[in-house]
Amino acid sequence: MKEWITGRNPVYECLTADRRNFFRLLINKGSDVKGRIEDILRLAEKKHITAETMDKNYLAKISDHHQGVALEASGYPYTDLPDILEKVKISGLPMFILLIDQIHDVQNLGTLIRSAEIFGVHGIIIPVHRAAGITPAVVNASSGASEHLLIAQMNISQAIDDLKQNDAWIVGLDMDDSAESLESINLKGALGVVVGSEGSGLRRLVREKCDHIAYIPMTGKIESLNAAVAGSIALYRASIQRKK
Repeated sequence: MKEWITGRNPVYECLTADRRNFFRLLINKGSDVKGRIEDILRLAEKKHITAETMDKNYLAKISDHHQGVALEASGYPYTDLPDILEKVKISGLPMFILLIDQIHDVQNLGTLIRSAEIFGVHGIIIPVHRAAGITPAVVNASSGASEHLLIAQMNISQAIDDLKQNDAWIVGLDMDDSAESLESINLKGALGVVVGSEGSGLRRLVREKCDHIAYIPMTGKIESLNAAVAGSIALYRASIQRKK
């Protein structure tokens, strides 16, 4: 399966990560060959990809957010949990995994992926069904961070069981009377952080398998945080603790 990756940073990161097969590179006719465009052309030359110049109207048919560049590539290279665990082993660091349970909005998924890459997550697990996958829109929303992360599709409940067998503690984000403040939870050591769906939060079975249910303390008038924002804050908090 082939798909078009568009946008200067997503295309650059896709070429840099070099995890896909590449077929065509289109550049807007008249684009200044500097900055990211220059970087993209340099990488393409190293990979023996000949850039084609196209009218912006042609690129607009591919995407409204092309930024003057489009890369035709093979589909996203999903991995599996054993590969993520192998990466953990090679890193020599305690396990740090993000589980995303039924996020449907591509912008939210892209934001979580970008945060995970920035804060040192070893890998991400998303459901096989009833959730957004790693589409070109998600690659764009993550600014290409998806290309550098190991992302597996599997049953979230089963993934939690497997992580627990590898001595991980599981912290789920939710808001109710039984939840603990995220600030009070030890986020060091082998850890899985679970973010629920935008509307209903964590599913019952997933929630029951978590060792801790955490909420993020707030002082404003808004009652809840966007799922992607909450997940990003939790990953940041964990990354800070794990450096100490």
